[in-house]
Amino acid sequence: MNQQKRIEMLTRWRDANPHPTTELNFTSPFELLIAVLLSAQATDVSVNKAMAKMFPVANTPESVYALGIDGVKEFIKTIGLFNTKAVNVIKTCKMLIDQHNSEIPENRAALEALPGVGRKTANVVLNTAFGWLKDNEGKYFIAVDTHIQRVANRTGYAKGKTVEETEQAIIKNTPNKTEFMYDLHHWLILHGRYTCIARKPRCGSCIIEDLCEFKDKTE
Repeated sequence: MNQQKRIEMLTRWRDANPHPTTELNFTSPFELLIAVLLSAQATDVSVNKAMAKMFPVANTPESVYALGIDGVKEFIKTIGLFNTKAVNVIKTCKMLIDQHNSEIPENRAALEALPGVGRKTANVVLNTAFGWLKDNEGKYFIAVDTHIQRVANRTGYAKGKTVEETEQAIIKNTPNKTEFMYDLHHWLILHGRYTCIARKPRCGSCIIEDLCEFKDKTE
């Protein structure tokens, strides 16, 4: 795929959705961190439903920690892998209280050190909660999940066998980075969630269908 195609793709996504954001509901960096941590192998809808009950009761490291593991489980039992996630939520709250004055650190290494928080979650928090375009080392970054992995590879925008490879390929291939990188995570994820879906992509209603290099297009 040439850069002209990529610029056209990005421009169409931006025209269709100039100010995209996450579909997870949050009102603070802490709420976003917990929501993203819980969203692994679960839908945003299921996380939002659970957090609509939990956050009014507990939405700070201290108040969530006070619930205890069993208390958190009660709120998140409708979410996949809830046992492990409840443990990670409590451990993360304890670390935030003990090491970060109950604040969410604006630092990738510190975020990734929190239980249940990997590179993807750290990237989402840095980008969406703090508005970062580049990380602590001055490097561009993008949170890559299964939707983004699929869209990037399927369309030909960027190729990578792993999420790490795809992240680096997206960064390398994205033109006019200061213009497009900040919102790219959301454009790709929304495109993968609603149009370029896994089993039967909706190519007939796709705004970039003529630019996409996927060979097995559907109606």
